Amino acid sequence: MILLITPSARGQECAVTLKEAIGEETHWAEKLSQAIARLREQPYSAVVLDQFLLENEPAESDQMLEHLGTAFPVYLNFAVSGMERLLRDVRSALHRRKREEIQARRSVEQQIRSEVCESLTVMLLSCELAMAVPGIPTPAAEKIRMIDNLARDMRLRLNVN
Repeated sequence: MILLITPSARGQECAVTLKEAIGEETHWAEKLSQAIARLREQPYSAVVLDQFLLENEPAESDQMLEHLGTAFPVYLNFAVSGMERLLRDVRSALHRRKREEIQARRSVEQQIRSEVCESLTVMLLSCELAMAVPGIPTPAAEKIRMIDNLARDMRLRLNVN
């Protein structure tokens, strides 16, 4: 979903054009207070913000920017920009947002994989050390082997060498 924030009389027209061209539902807010209320209600993938509002209402602009969440901001001067510029900038922002989401997911996945691998290594080493203890009771040895087998199975599932 896209939020378009502009006091421009063309705001509704821009919102309709964005929805048709990009295929995402687009909401229009004429004032920053309306935008803040919408941002509190639901998440947006992009927020198109009229630079006029940023310059003329800095306090409300700061408050609005605090509520962006994961929305990608697009700053545009509606007084001099046409519809094609609006569409190009929003498409570009959505593409950047998607690329950054993919990179963030990969980073988190790699971090989790690394942490799990460390834990598995500690488990396997602990199992080996526990099995080396002299006189270990048979039931305990069986439980340790079971833990060792589970850890090795998890390592295989994670494709870890």
